[in-house]
Amino acid sequence: MTLGDRGSLSRGITLVESTRPDHRALARDLVSACARLQRPRSLRIGLTGTPGVGKSTFIEAFGMLLLDKGHRAVDPSSSRSGGSILGDKTRMQDLSVAQNAYVRPSPSRGSLGGVARATMESIILTEASGYDICLVETVGVGQSETMVADMVDIFVLLLQPGSGDELQGVKRGIMELADLVIINKADGALEIPAKLTRTEIANALHLMVPRRSSWSPKCLRASAVTGYNLDRVWSTIEKYFDGLRISGEWDKLRAGQQSKWMWREVHNLLMARINHDPGTRGFADTMAVNVADGSVPPGVAAEQIVDRFLDSHAAANKKPIS
Repeated sequence: MTLGDRGSLSRGITLVESTRPDHRALARDLVSACARLQRPRSLRIGLTGTPGVGKSTFIEAFGMLLLDKGHRAVDPSSSRSGGSILGDKTRMQDLSVAQNAYVRPSPSRGSLGGVARATMESIILTEASGYDICLVETVGVGQSETMVADMVDIFVLLLQPGSGDELQGVKRGIMELADLVIINKADGALEIPAKLTRTEIANALHLMVPRRSSWSPKCLRASAVTGYNLDRVWSTIEKYFDGLRISGEWDKLRAGQQSKWMWREVHNLLMARINHDPGTRGFADTMAVNVADGSVPPGVAAEQIVDRFLDSHAAANKKPIS
């Protein structure tokens, strides 16, 4: 896999996606080994946008541009609940067959916003395979964006021209996450509306507190269909990363990503073990009914469920006195 073999990478990602206990143990060893490799740091780019904005078309065009510039690109995303997490091959026909690109469907198993718990581990494996740019696409604008923003270095929001009404449907929190906003489809009859939308979005960004001390969010127009301004999009992203390097923020950003992911995994593992403990699961179902009818406050129920699980775990591990 570290030599760039696609088959080995695919098998590695299949392993980290598996929920079988024996596979999880092997996956931990594999990810740990890959994380220790001395590789140049890749660029992790998150992309989101409202439905119909053309994310897949944009990634296809942008990805091909990156390949032309000599990069190796991977798309570990396209997050659809019960669908795919590492790209939609049917909408990326050129990128998916390009020699230096890797696009792979991967089940999300219905996790938040379709973002699989194994996404971060998949990113680590693709980086170990030598891909220097990683694109993480979300299904749309929603709660999953916060999760994706915690695993990438730059977060890009795609909007359509004439997004004045659309902007009302974009939560302020999503705009606050964006390091770069791109008005896609800025061509033909939509060229003038795109200019107006860019002005409106740029004004909105000025009112928000930047996430990085080295960068103020930018808004650009582009067209994935004609290729208009895609070079400028890339040069803007390069300037963003130059700022991270010079300021030293990149090291802090990656350290923060690792910490947040650790605690998210702690939460996921505890929930999984609570759900797989028969006594606790049954007790939790009873508590849920009591919470629903108002007889038990949610906080009290949560404490009792955790206490029940801890007591059950302690009893199961208590050694008999001989």
